[in-house]
Amino acid sequence: MIPFTKSQSQRRARLALACVSIVANALFGAAIYAFPLISPALITHLKLTQPQLTTIALAGMMGQYPFAAVVGKVIDRYGPWACSLVASCLFFIGFGLSAREIAKTPDDITLPSTSSFHRLTLYFFIAGLGSAFSWFSSLFAASKNFPDFIGVAAGTSTAFFSLSPMLISILASTFFTHPDDGLDVTHFLQFLAFTCGAVHLFGGFTLHIIPPPEDLPDVDLEDSEGSTESDERTAFLPRKRNHAAEVEADVTPVSTVEDGSAMGLFKDHSFWALVFVMFVILGSAGKSETVISNIGTVVLSLPPYSSSTDAATATQVRLISAANTLSRLLVGPLADFVSPIASHSGAQIVRRRYHISRVTLLFLPIVVLTLTYLWMVVGVRSQVGLWALSVGSGVAYGSTFTILPSLVSSAWGIENLGRNFGILIYAPFLGTPAFSYLYAFNAASHSPSDGEACKGIECWMSTFSLNTAMTFAACVVAIYLWRTWRDRM
Repeated sequence: MIPFTKSQSQRRARLALACVSIVANALFGAAIYAFPLISPALITHLKLTQPQLTTIALAGMMGQYPFAAVVGKVIDRYGPWACSLVASCLFFIGFGLSAREIAKTPDDITLPSTSSFHRLTLYFFIAGLGSAFSWFSSLFAASKNFPDFIGVAAGTSTAFFSLSPMLISILASTFFTHPDDGLDVTHFLQFLAFTCGAVHLFGGFTLHIIPPPEDLPDVDLEDSEGSTESDERTAFLPRKRNHAAEVEADVTPVSTVEDGSAMGLFKDHSFWALVFVMFVILGSAGKSETVISNIGTVVLSLPPYSSSTDAATATQVRLISAANTLSRLLVGPLADFVSPIASHSGAQIVRRRYHISRVTLLFLPIVVLTLTYLWMVVGVRSQVGLWALSVGSGVAYGSTFTILPSLVSSAWGIENLGRNFGILIYAPFLGTPAFSYLYAFNAASHSPSDGEACKGIECWMSTFSLNTAMTFAACVVAIYLWRTWRDRM
């Protein structure tokens, strides 16, 4: 066994600290999704109306999207540590000022304060922007520190991020909920401000891209005759090389990396094809957006199999979350094993040996989603069959987000990975409201005039029929991407 040098030991220690920070940032990065825990208190204490609560929640959710490309550029230029530091400040400001706003409101008010509503909307938007910086810091610290295992890195970090709301809800119910008074919202938000701020401040010191050891074998892209000649200083016996390194070095130069500018990206037809696929998959199947926000009314529209509609809805939500998390943990390692990503050296893309194209791993969740929507059209007539919608949308969403960073890296390089990934995130930003309002208007057109919830499959039949057609079109586009990128990944 070869002993580690001091520099190697220091690198391993820094990498271990970075991994701890990646997990910590992910587990506390989605605190904004804990809003449903505090909304009852906002109704009773601040007397806010349902439209006002919806606006505050939407500000938090939408705060994650508009600046995605800017956050990605910060990642590429400065590194994940900078995003973590910004997230620390945003969480401290957003949650801290929210706690202050609620604490200073008298208990005896009878009408909601418009100024308090506006300030809380701003504060939760700030916290939502903090979630974007947090997510990018953990995702790209993992992806760029483990570029050869980007599937595992992306899948694991985003899986921890998806577990964040569950962890925070457990902490809220265990330490801040009283049997008689319910959740202590002020102290809970103060806890989020200090804890999320401290965790991400720690990441500001530890989330760095650790360069690889200098003594690792390099990949030779040119077979120069001069490199095989020996002289009097050449050892008679070659150094013993690690077999794993030889496997990794068995590569083939295949093409040139495209222009790294944003304008060059926009001129690439493959980019717009991928945007369409993301618009359809992530927009229609987003676990915290379209499907999960409408699953309750889908349950209501079908004959019940139990006396509690709330319990049936909760079951579907748990299925979506479980399928999403498990798919991230399974698809990441599978992708790295059967389809190692292309590496970049200078101006060339270097393809590693693979068994299955990574685009195929993007094609499979599209097929799953197409069959899921088709099942809704032809097979679902009661709540019993809704498990397929929950599981299928969760699998498609989680798998796609796990594969996406490595696709972007292989297609356009790792140097601008954060920016390119951030630009692609605008696709679900536009797709989510498009598919959500499609469902909402269709359901509203079949709802009774007395204000009761829509009943019957006609509430969503047209929506899922169109979704089926859209996902089928996404399958065709994915085949085009496979034909375009089959020499790269």
